[in-house]
Amino acid sequence: MTESASPPGDHRIAHIELDEATIIWRNADIEQERRIAIYDLIEDNVFKPLRAAERGATGPYNLRLAVQDGRLLMTIADKDDQLLEELLLGLARFRRPIREYFAICDSYYQAIRKATPMEIETIDMARRGVHNNAAELLLERLEGKVETDFATARRLFTLICVLHIKG
Repeated sequence: MTESASPPGDHRIAHIELDEATIIWRNADIEQERRIAIYDLIEDNVFKPLRAAERGATGPYNLRLAVQDGRLLMTIADKDDQLLEELLLGLARFRRPIREYFAICDSYYQAIRKATPMEIETIDMARRGVHNNAAELLLERLEGKVETDFATARRLFTLICVLHIKG
């Protein structure tokens, strides 16, 4: 991450954890998506929880994601794992993007195994489009709560999807 892209302080996610009890089932493809999203997120992200920052928190942050009563629970802690704040985001507006993302990913994984390169590229472009739209939605939902960038929102959406796998 370049110095100019980083907000003042160390406002980034240093560690991320998914509530394993929420994840009911996943296959090798989904597990790979999860690993890549977490790795990329830790390597390069912008994450500034606004209420915690107003109280003087500067990061880096530990983030835990879980689904609780149909809402996304984001537990934000400091590097010593002291709770800074919890955010609950309604997931109703994400149901359709999550379904669309699962459907297009399934098509993509099948295409990788048997389709032509052109077919794979077409499906991948559609997959990126769905992913990008969902990231924009997440940025809207986080507005006023967490300052972040598009790349971070994309990776967080991937992890939100992982939390919704039902098998």
